[in-house]
Amino acid sequence: MTLVWHGDVKTGGRRNILAERPDILLTTPESLESMLVSTKVDHRAFFAGLRTVVVDEVHAFAGDDRGWHLLAVLERLTHLVGRPLQRVGLSATVGNPDQLLTWLQGSGKASRPARVVAPDLPAGVAKSEIELDYVGSLENAAKIIAGLHAGEKRLVFCEARQTVEELGEMLRRRVITTFLSHASLSADERRRSEEAFAEARDCVIVSTSTLELGIDVGDLDRVIQIDAPATVASFLQRLGRTGRRTGSVRNCLLLAVSGGALVEAAALLKLWGSGWVEPVTPVPEPRHIVAQQMMALCLQEGRAGDRSWQQWWNGLTPFDQAAEPIVKHLAREGYLDDDGGMYFIGPEAERRFGRRHFMTMTAVFLGAPEFTVLAGRNELGKVDPALLVEETKGPRRLLLSGRSWQVTYIDWKRRRCFVEPVDSGGRARWTSWGLAGNGYELARAMRDVLLGEDPPVSMTRRAVDQLAVQREESSSQVHPGGNVILRDEVGDLRWWTWAGFRANATLTATLSEVTDPGHRFNDQYIRLRENLTPAAWRELTADAETRLCLPEVNRKALEGLKFSEALPERLAEATLAARLADLDGAGRILRQPTRFVSVG
Repeated sequence: MTLVWHGDVKTGGRRNILAERPDILLTTPESLESMLVSTKVDHRAFFAGLRTVVVDEVHAFAGDDRGWHLLAVLERLTHLVGRPLQRVGLSATVGNPDQLLTWLQGSGKASRPARVVAPDLPAGVAKSEIELDYVGSLENAAKIIAGLHAGEKRLVFCEARQTVEELGEMLRRRVITTFLSHASLSADERRRSEEAFAEARDCVIVSTSTLELGIDVGDLDRVIQIDAPATVASFLQRLGRTGRRTGSVRNCLLLAVSGGALVEAAALLKLWGSGWVEPVTPVPEPRHIVAQQMMALCLQEGRAGDRSWQQWWNGLTPFDQAAEPIVKHLAREGYLDDDGGMYFIGPEAERRFGRRHFMTMTAVFLGAPEFTVLAGRNELGKVDPALLVEETKGPRRLLLSGRSWQVTYIDWKRRRCFVEPVDSGGRARWTSWGLAGNGYELARAMRDVLLGEDPPVSMTRRAVDQLAVQREESSSQVHPGGNVILRDEVGDLRWWTWAGFRANATLTATLSEVTDPGHRFNDQYIRLRENLTPAAWRELTADAETRLCLPEVNRKALEGLKFSEALPERLAEATLAARLADLDGAGRILRQPTRFVSVG
C-alpha cells in the first residue's frame, strides 16, 4: 500500500495513515520533520519498520538548505530506528554523481558501500530538436505560441510567476485554452489546472519550475521556454518532458524577449551542447540549520541531554561537536532551557516559532509575506502585499490564475483580500528572495557568445540578426586576449570580468581600495574608482589572489535567512558571506590578463 503525506493532505487523511501504516509513504523532508515533532504522532512506533529512503530528484535538494535539512532529518531517523537506512537518490541531471552519492551517504560514507548506477540510454533518446528565436517582447511570444503547433499539448516555462500570469492572460485573449501553475496559486487551483491539462489535447499550460520535476501532466508534444532557464540542469529537466512517445524526439523552442536574454540563452545552449552540467555542491556553513535542528530535536524528544544530543546526528558535520557554540548560544538567549543537564524548548523559541504548533519550525526556507486571495470561499492563491498598498488610480485590480480580479475588501489582520472577476486591468508581482545573478560558467559562456561562438542548435533569422546586434554593441566589453577595464563616454570605469555575481562580489570586497564605494557590480562588470591608473591596478592586483576575502553582507539580507535570529549576529553574517562568495571564480579572473581601453 502506498500513501501520500504532505502539506496539502488534510487531517483526516493523516489520521488514516497513522492508523494503518503504509508499505510506502510519499512525503517531503518538511513533512517528515512535522511527523517527528508532532505530539499527535508516535514517531517511534510509526517509523519502527522503516528500511529504505528514496530521494527523488536528489540534485534539487543537495544544492541548498533543504539538502542540509534532509540529511539531518535522515540522521535523526537512523538514530530513532536504531539501524542504518538504505538511501537511494534518483536524478537525471547532475554533473558530479560520485560527489552527490558521497553527500547522500551522510554519516555513513566512511563505513557503508555505495555506487552510482547509470543505465545506458536507449538508442535515439539523446536526439533533440532545439530552436532559438528572438521575439522582442512577451506579447510577441504569446502571438508565436498561439500560432504554432495547433492541436498539440504545449508546456511553456517562464522564470517568474509574474511572467506566467501575464503570458497566461495574453494567450487567453487570443482564445487559446490555457492553464497556469506556479507556487503562489493555491493547491486546488494548481491541481485543477494540471488535471485539466493532462486530459486535454489542443492546449497550453504556462508554468514556473513547479512542473519541472516529478508531476505528471500527461503526454506532451512541445516544450517552449521563455528566455533562458537558470541552469543547464533545469533545461535538461524541461527538455526531458518531451520525446517520451515511441518515434518522438525531445524538443524545445526558446523564445528570447530581449537582446540580453538572447545572449544568455545562447550561452546556456552552448554549455549544454558541450555536455556540461552544473556540479551540485552543498551550500556552506549551514549554522542556522544547526540551530533549527537542535530546537526540533527538543520538540521531538521533549528534552535532549547536554552531553548526548550530538548522538542524534551520528557524527555528521556540522551537527556534531562543532555545533556546541551554537547550542550554548541558544541556551543563553532562551531558545533552549537548560535544567539539570537537559535541554528543553525555551520561551524565546515558543515566542518566535511556536505559532500553529511550531509549524514554522519544519520548513527551512523563509517565504516572502503574502496575502491570501479569495473569490467567495474559493482560495485562488497569494499575492505580494505591495500590490495592496501601492498608490493606484481607480479600482485596485490583481492578476492571478491568468485572470483579472477587482479587490472588494482587505482583511489586514488575517492577511486576506477578497476579489471578484473583471474583464481586464489586473497586475501581478511577487518579491523574489535569495541571491540573484548567474554563476561563473554561464557568465563566461555569455562572453564567448559575444566573441562570436554560436550554440549548436537551430537559430531563426531573427535570432541570428539580433545576436549580431548584441555583438556589435558589446564589442568594447569583450576581448579574446583577456578581460577589459573600460572607460566609457561619461568617464565611468568598469572592469568587464564576465565572472558571475558571486565571483564579482568576492572581487569587489577583495579590491575595496579601488572598487566604487557604492559597491556597484553585477554578473558582468565591477565599477571601479574613476582615478584608477594602469600602474596602480597592476600593483594592487599582483598579490590579490593570495588575499581573497568574503563579500560584505547587508544586515537587511539576514531577513531572508530563516532562523538567523537564533544565531549570534556575527555567525549569521558569516553564513551569508560564505554563500555569497566564489573564491575559485575570483581567483581564475585574477590569473587572466586585463587591459585598459577607452571609448568615445
